Amino acid sequence: MHRVTPLQDYRNIGIMAHIDAGKTTTTERILYYTGKSRRMGEVDDGAATMDWMEQEQERGITITSAATTCFWNGKRINIIDTPGHVDFTIEVERSLRVLDGAGVVFDGVAGVEPQTETVWRQADKYTVPRIGFVNKMDRVGADFFACVAMIQDRLAAVPLVLTLPLGQEAAFAGVVDLVTMTAVVWRGDDLGATFETVDIPADLVDRAAEHRRVLVEAVVDLDEAAMAAYLNGDEPDVATLQSLIRRGTLARAFVPVLCGAAFKNKGVQTLLDAVVAYLPSPLDVAAVRGVVPGSLVEVTRAANDDEPFAGLAFKVMNDPVAGTLTFVRVYSGVLRAASRVVNAVKGSTEEIAGLLLMHANDREQIDRAGAGDIVALAGLVNTTTGDTLCDPAHPVILERIAFPEPVMEVVVEPKTQADGARLAVAVVRLAAEDPSLRVAMDAESGQTTLKGMGELQLEIVVDRMKREFKVDATVGRPHVAYRETITERVVCPTGLGVTVTFEPLAAGAGVVVETVNDTAVNDTAVNDTAALSGEIVVGLEQGLRAAMDQGCVAGYPVIGVKATLSGAVSVAGDRAMGELAGRQAFREAQPQAGPRLLEPLMRLEVVTPDEYVGGIIGDLKGRRGQVTGLDQRGKARVVEALVPLARLFGYVNALRSLSQGRAQYSMQFDRYAEAPNTVSEAIGAKLAG
Repeated sequence: MHRVTPLQDYRNIGIMAHIDAGKTTTTERILYYTGKSRRMGEVDDGAATMDWMEQEQERGITITSAATTCFWNGKRINIIDTPGHVDFTIEVERSLRVLDGAGVVFDGVAGVEPQTETVWRQADKYTVPRIGFVNKMDRVGADFFACVAMIQDRLAAVPLVLTLPLGQEAAFAGVVDLVTMTAVVWRGDDLGATFETVDIPADLVDRAAEHRRVLVEAVVDLDEAAMAAYLNGDEPDVATLQSLIRRGTLARAFVPVLCGAAFKNKGVQTLLDAVVAYLPSPLDVAAVRGVVPGSLVEVTRAANDDEPFAGLAFKVMNDPVAGTLTFVRVYSGVLRAASRVVNAVKGSTEEIAGLLLMHANDREQIDRAGAGDIVALAGLVNTTTGDTLCDPAHPVILERIAFPEPVMEVVVEPKTQADGARLAVAVVRLAAEDPSLRVAMDAESGQTTLKGMGELQLEIVVDRMKREFKVDATVGRPHVAYRETITERVVCPTGLGVTVTFEPLAAGAGVVVETVNDTAVNDTAVNDTAALSGEIVVGLEQGLRAAMDQGCVAGYPVIGVKATLSGAVSVAGDRAMGELAGRQAFREAQPQAGPRLLEPLMRLEVVTPDEYVGGIIGDLKGRRGQVTGLDQRGKARVVEALVPLARLFGYVNALRSLSQGRAQYSMQFDRYAEAPNTVSEAIGAKLAG
C-alpha cells in the first residue's frame, strides 16, 4: 500500500477534559488553524463542528465522541474529541482504548476537576502518554501555577512546564516558550491565525530562567551523556531538549504542560507544536496483544502494513445516510473497501460495503486504510463495540473494552402498537451505539426499562427515540438501579453430583464462576481432571448467572458473588438440565447467604462561595452524605462528599436555593455500598404494595 504520510508522522490523539473546561473550543481552534475548517465554530452558538448532534448543539455539551483528521507541520493528526460529562464516560473509555496519546485540557480557574481525575485514571489504565493544556488563562481568577500544583497533588503526575503565561486575566497576550526561551504573542483581528515571536519581557526573564533550569534538569536526568554535558556547563540545544522531552513523555516520566486561552485564540498553535513533537506515533507504542480464538495462545500485531490485518471496533453510530457505521482502529495490515474480514469474537464473516474517513458527521469515501488509521466501515451486520476484525487467514482477538454497570433506570411505555414496534428498533440501535446503555423489555406489561449512567444520558436517549425513531411513549421518572449481594458463605448441592459454594466478594467485583476438580471446598477429592466439563457444567454456569439477574431482596441483579463448582457430574444430561439446576441452586442458597441490598454512592464536588458552606454541608448530611473533604480553590470553597444517588434527585434546585444560584456541583459514580435497613424495608414495602 502506498502511504501518503509515513507511519512515524501519525499522531492518534484524544482531547479530554471535565465539562466546560474548553475541550471542544480547543478542538475547533485546532481544526481552524490546521486548515481543516474554514470557519471557527463556537460551542455557545451551537455551531461547533465536532458537536454535530442536535442534542449537543442545544445543550452546548459534547455527548458522543467525534473523529476527524488534520495536518500540522507535515504530521497527520487523527483526533477524537470526547465528552466531558460523567454520564458519557464510556465514550472516553473506548476512545482511549484505541488512541496512542492524549491532550488533557484544564480550566485555568477551576484546575483539576472531578471528571478530569476520571479521564486521567482511564488514560493511566491504557498507559496513554499525555500533554496538558491549561486553558482560560484570560479569565478572572485564572492561576496557572495553582493548576500545575493540582496536577501534581491530585493526579499524582509530574508536570513539566513548557510555557508560562504572558500577562494574566484580561491582559493575557501570549506565552513564554521555555524550550526556545522566546515569547509568543498573538495580536490582530485574524482569529489568532498569526502570531509573532519576540524577546521575553524584562520583568519575566528571571522567572523564565528559573523555570527553564527546572525543565532542563528534569530532562537531562533521562540521558547520561546529556547529564554529563550539563554538569560541565553545556546546556542542551533546542533539538536535544525536544528529543529528551519526547523520550520522557513517551515513557510517562512526566507530563508536558502548556497554557493558553482557546476562546481568545491564544496558545493553540504552541499546543499543536507540542502534540507533533512529543506525543507518540503508532511506531512508538508497543505492538498490540491478542489471543488466537478458541485458545490462550498469545500473539502480537505490530503497526506495519505488511502484517496481517487486525483492527478493533470501538464505536457504532447510526448515520441517517450511510446506515450503521462502525468505527475501527487499524492496528496492523491493510483494509480495503469491498473486502471480507472475520469478526473473531462472533466467529462470523463481515463484508465491507464502504470505507470512510470521518470529519465529525461528514464522510469521505476511501479505497483502503493501513496501520494507524482510524476509519468508519459501512455495511457491517454483526459487529459491536469491542469486537476484533481481522484477516480470515490469521484470526486474533484483541483485548476487549470493559463497560461500567448502570446506576439509574427509567421506564418507557409505548402509547400504541406501532410505537412499540418502533421502540423495539430504537433500543436495539441505541444500545449498539452506547454499550453503557442496558435495555430490559417486559413482554407482559409492554414496558421497557432503560438503564444508564445518569439522568442526562437517559434524557438524551429518550429524546433521540422521539426525534430519530418517532416513538411516542410515556416516560416514567428516573429511579436508582440498586443491586444485591450476599454476605455469608453457603454450600449448596445440585443433585447432579456437583456442589456449588457461594462466597461474598467485594461489591464491585461482579460475578465470578469457577470450577475446581480437586477441591477442599466440600472435603470431596476428585482426581478426574475432566470431571467438570461437558454440557451440564456449561448449563450450570448459565443457570447460575441467569438466576443472579434477579435477587431475593427486591428483584435487583446480584453482584459481588463467587460461585465455585466442585465434584463430578454423576448423571447423564444436557445443557438445559444443568441450567435448571444452576438456577435452583442459587435460589435456594441466596436467602441463607445473608442477602443485602446495595445502593450506588456518588462522589459529589460542590464549588461555592464561603458564606454558603455551612448550609450546603448541613443539607448533604440530611441526604445521608458523608463529607470527605473541604478545600480552598481560589476565592471559592470546595466541598467533597459521598452521597447515595437516591438522595440526589433534584439536587440542582436545592443547591441553587441554598447558594442563591452561586454554587455549582458535579458528581460521578464511586461504588456500590450496603444500603441501610430502612431503605431495604421501604423498597420491600413498595414492592409488596
